[in-house]
Amino acid sequence: MSKKHFFLTALISVSAIVSTSCGQPKAKTGDTSESTKATTAAVQAEASPTEPTDTVMNKENENPLYEIHTSMGTITVMLYRETPLHLANFENLVKRNYYDGILFHRVIPGFMIQVGDPLTKDASRVNEYGTGGPGYTIPAEIKSEFTHKKGALAAARRGDAANPKRESSGSQFYIVQDAQGCSHLDGQYTIFGETVDGFDVIDKIAAVPTNQRDLPQREIKIVSINKVE
Repeated sequence: MSKKHFFLTALISVSAIVSTSCGQPKAKTGDTSESTKATTAAVQAEASPTEPTDTVMNKENENPLYEIHTSMGTITVMLYRETPLHLANFENLVKRNYYDGILFHRVIPGFMIQVGDPLTKDASRVNEYGTGGPGYTIPAEIKSEFTHKKGALAAARRGDAANPKRESSGSQFYIVQDAQGCSHLDGQYTIFGETVDGFDVIDKIAAVPTNQRDLPQREIKIVSINKVE
């Protein structure tokens, strides 16, 4: 069975009893046992009282840009306001510096690169990589207009059997490296943004040698994420 086929049936798990993006089993852990809802309100821009009304409206309607600074370079992504729950959650985690120091724990060339598990900050928990998160899920915001094109930013989630509502992980996400390799996932995962710069960095990360569990043989981490003002 190919990695890609196995990935489809149990993609990018954050459950303690299901596998991560390639469907390999993970040890049981309590890190993601809670299933609470993320905030239901999208973050709205705060305007100065002296700003013209039309300027304020434009800022509120803009899709925000974020720079993901990795140990191999910077990837700039644009988040979609059409997926407000995922946008608000990502912005909240960035404000908390949640992603700083987290490793890319699943890398499959010709497919995608995955990150966002806080357990990867602790090397002693390597056998649990892929099962961690903030302790909640996000309701699905699957939009037909957003597809798994190169550079697409999509939320990880448990497989359909354990997660029929297709709710997203509270923190894990993947970035598409090859659209052809991920096209069969369209309509099944929430895509909440896209890459606008740094495609070469995605390719470099995807080219790093990995072990049998698709973990890079050398650490590749998010150094920091900042909003582009």
